[in-house]
Amino acid sequence: MAAKIVRVATRLGLARFDMKYSAGTLPHENLMRCIELYGMEVAPLVRRNLAELAG
Repeated sequence: MAAKIVRVATRLGLARFDMKYSAGTLPHENLMRCIELYGMEVAPLVRRNLAELAG
């Protein structure tokens, strides 16, 4: 997921990326875990990769 976000942000020249969560039939506990993982693992990796590309 992080690689895809970096690729899209770079190609489109984005300065900001907002994740939209869709609960659908996903139990609340699972949704909260997904948000936690995004914040703790994916977002920092995206920031780090974008910073490296920016030089």
